[in-house]
Amino acid sequence: MIKGIIMTAVIAMAMVFPAKHALHMFQQNRYELGRLYKWVKESWRTNAEGAVVPLALTVIGLLAGLLFKGLLQTLLLSAVLVFMALYLYADEKKKNYIKPLVYTARVKRQIAVLAVLALILILLVLKLPPLYTAAAYLGPWLLIWPMALITSPLEAAIRQKYLNEAKAILKDHKDLIKIGITGSFGKTTTKNIMQAMLSEQYNSLMTPASYNTPMGITRTIREMLKPIHKVFVCEMGADHVGDITELMEFVKPQIGVVTSVGPQHLNTFGSQENITREKMQVIEMLPADGFGIMNYDNDFIRNYPVKNTVEKVTYGVHSRDTDYYADEITYTSSGSIFTVVHGDERVQLETKLLGELNILNILSAVACARYLGVDWNVIARAVKTMKQVEHRLELKMINGHRFIDDAFNANPTGSAMALDVLSMMPGTRWIVTPGMIDLGSRQEEINRNFGKNMKGKADEVILVGRTQTKPIHAGLQEADFDMDHVHVVDTVKEAFAIVYSQADADDTILLENDLPDAFNH
Repeated sequence: MIKGIIMTAVIAMAMVFPAKHALHMFQQNRYELGRLYKWVKESWRTNAEGAVVPLALTVIGLLAGLLFKGLLQTLLLSAVLVFMALYLYADEKKKNYIKPLVYTARVKRQIAVLAVLALILILLVLKLPPLYTAAAYLGPWLLIWPMALITSPLEAAIRQKYLNEAKAILKDHKDLIKIGITGSFGKTTTKNIMQAMLSEQYNSLMTPASYNTPMGITRTIREMLKPIHKVFVCEMGADHVGDITELMEFVKPQIGVVTSVGPQHLNTFGSQENITREKMQVIEMLPADGFGIMNYDNDFIRNYPVKNTVEKVTYGVHSRDTDYYADEITYTSSGSIFTVVHGDERVQLETKLLGELNILNILSAVACARYLGVDWNVIARAVKTMKQVEHRLELKMINGHRFIDDAFNANPTGSAMALDVLSMMPGTRWIVTPGMIDLGSRQEEINRNFGKNMKGKADEVILVGRTQTKPIHAGLQEADFDMDHVHVVDTVKEAFAIVYSQADADDTILLENDLPDAFNH
């Protein structure tokens, strides 16, 4: 009896950090078992060395359970499990997570179920000493699957309850002007620019940060939308077929904006055609009296045969056959000056936002603001005074060094434009990047081209993650980049150590993309 209690406690102690890691990766894979399964397979293929010590201890525990009996067996197994727990604790303390596990109400419910399942597993293996260490280290990963299946009906019920409440709030808010914004990139910045313009004339609410999922939008509506609001600017994200359709049926915006379409999330969408069709639902599903805004610099959008006869306008930087376009553009290291052309109207705007991509984002917001009757003077003031958007080509000083923080960017077009911005900067030009993910069969090709494109635009390259940055490294070599100025490191912490020890105050460091911990190898 006492032995059983002691071994239960020791096995449970050794389970804590594997369980935390499993939950963390489940969360970073959006609570989707399919995504988690793919991540586990890829992780074992590319990062197996990280599990060498725990697996060795698992084998030692197996042998101890098979070769010894009685008190000696108990002492040996207890020692191995305690050592495993201490090793995993120390390993966890060394990790500097980009995005730590967030203990939401959902995660707390998952922890409770996982704890019950872990106790059941321990009780089942108590009479099988050779399995003690395997249960401790591998058990939590196996238990994630039944835990997810057990909790999913409850999570679905809670989700539906909150969605129904949000729908009721929107239905009661009869005069609310709702704007839906989607795109493979540019949607968050466009949302912020639009909010800056519209809030000068309307009491406007936007979804905060990257709250672009059904639950993020639901939370915004339930907690922030008030009767005094006249405009709701809603960012809509998608990584599966049907996501935008669901959000359009939920929010029912009268104005729809498509900022871009590209190969982001190819793994989950399955094809570029699926991505294009889904993003364009923001226009296709508008009501008859709605208003659509589309980026005609993007060929996927330009060539899409929109069936909805709703009123539409187009915009572009390179396209001059659009309703709104930018002319007389001057790019600088501190912003841009350009003229918006709309029919006979020509209005000069000045912004602190960097690069061509942000001019495109401004044009889409201008089209919406003008449709809603916002005066050009108000628009110009908003564009000139608005703050840079966090982590999106955001110019800032960190510890005396000039950074362009583009950490939330993860797409080929945006990354190319970020390199163009970097090329205009003074001093030695640095780029720190782990590359791009979720691009399906084109991922290697896109990252290789990303590396090629760095030639002439960056002087020093720091690649974070030895495995997934191999295509970038190959692209740099193909472009005859000076490989003495390419650094490959395992962590962002190591990358910053190089920057702070070698970069001067006059240099510029581009932080391009910031992969979740689940994808940083």
